[in-house]
Amino acid sequence: MKAININTTLYSFNSINDLPANVRDLMDQAIKIRSKAYAPYSKFQVGAAVLLKSGTVVLGSNQENAAYPSGLCAERTAVFSAGANYPDDEIICICISASSILKDTLEPIPPCGACRQSLLEYENKQKSNIPIYFMGKSGEVVQSPSIQNLLPFIFKEDSL
Repeated sequence: MKAININTTLYSFNSINDLPANVRDLMDQAIKIRSKAYAPYSKFQVGAAVLLKSGTVVLGSNQENAAYPSGLCAERTAVFSAGANYPDDEIICICISASSILKDTLEPIPPCGACRQSLLEYENKQKSNIPIYFMGKSGEVVQSPSIQNLLPFIFKEDSL
């Protein structure tokens, strides 16, 4: 048996105000779209903003369904929309903001595992890293330089 060590470097910003201006604007859009989430069951609202190389911003919010798990997370809503409508436009950056109606979410909330796998598909497709920024309702923002950084053991096309 041998040990496998995984090193991941993330970057922390005290608040949205400490982000570079272009990322701050993108996070503001993620925060705004978060309020459009359809989350009557979990009361957990998430907004995602995807910046494309062309300058287009694609937004998504989580959409729940009484027939769980038929809903879709904000990250996948946004990235699937980008993939469907702008299939050749490279993803430059993703910002995510999550909040709960039931309690304050002041800790940064990363994408779920299913979203990490889905986002990673686009990173592999474009053969370049996609920086991702995530936060709770307010407070600290965490940045990962790539999706693979958040999901080091990946399942990809050559795994099939």
